Amino acid sequence: MTLVHKIAWDDTVLPFQLDASDIRGRVARLDGVLDGILDQHDYPPQVEALVAEMAVLTALIGQTVKTRWKLSMQVQTKGAVRMIATDYYGPDDEGQPARIRAYASYDADRITDADPFEQLGEGYIAIMIDQGKGMTPYQGIAALDGKSITESAQAYFAQSEQLPTRFSLSFGRSTEAGQPETWRAGGVMLQHMPKASPYAKDAEGSGGSLQAEDLLDGDASENWNRANILLDTVEEIELIGPMVPPSDLLVRLFSEEKPRVYEAQPIKFGCTCSEDRVRQSLSIYSARDIATMTTDEGRVTADCQFCGAHYDLDPASVGLEVEKAKSE
Repeated sequence: MTLVHKIAWDDTVLPFQLDASDIRGRVARLDGVLDGILDQHDYPPQVEALVAEMAVLTALIGQTVKTRWKLSMQVQTKGAVRMIATDYYGPDDEGQPARIRAYASYDADRITDADPFEQLGEGYIAIMIDQGKGMTPYQGIAALDGKSITESAQAYFAQSEQLPTRFSLSFGRSTEAGQPETWRAGGVMLQHMPKASPYAKDAEGSGGSLQAEDLLDGDASENWNRANILLDTVEEIELIGPMVPPSDLLVRLFSEEKPRVYEAQPIKFGCTCSEDRVRQSLSIYSARDIATMTTDEGRVTADCQFCGAHYDLDPASVGLEVEKAKSE
């Protein structure tokens, strides 16, 4: 068996701040996490690319959630790829890794050779934060906009959160000499620090959707534009980063902006499914619905869409008798 060399900064998100520009950000590097997500499914290449993009965005955005919080992202569309869902679970305790999972729902006969984003069509992107029991979940929604999910996420933050936000991502399959093919991905997120009374220009002059530049003026606008110009110089191989540590990348890109880094957050692929959770989810279905999930052998089966785990349950354990369910 061939072992893949693990790089110290793989599957991490490094938070940073540009002190000279009032800009914060994160650098994400994923490899084993993406393999864990995508190895569970046999997605077409276009779907794999969309799931990989969503996973990197979720890692970059999710790093801000607190311990034991959950951040979810969803793309819902009328296209060939009907839905992409990701979950980011904050660490259970300080110093522990966060967990991330993702899956896509699609119509195989509608997938084309076109650009991955063209598989989506009309739809929306949603971000949800669950702070735990007793707390009302937060949810924000924005229409899919631009030429990628990444551009749609940028528009979401401008419109829904009034936060100028920029992402630069790279992802794909990587092959090293003597090593099996693996997924590698990386990205940088920039976000202008919020003010007590943020200034926002009228969005009507921007052609409809509110963009990051519509939220800033004066020195803040100059700082934001300068940081974006610097980020435009990044190369894809630097984002993926097998040879460039995240801290070195920040110095290369933003040395004049006085980058300050914080402790990196490790991430792993992780699913929260279990027999108990499956039973809870089945409790919302009628006996007739449960009957459709019951095999000829009288077992109730269910599969986790995130990790592919298969559950084979006794109908009595979900509060139903097989014969009763089939007869209703």
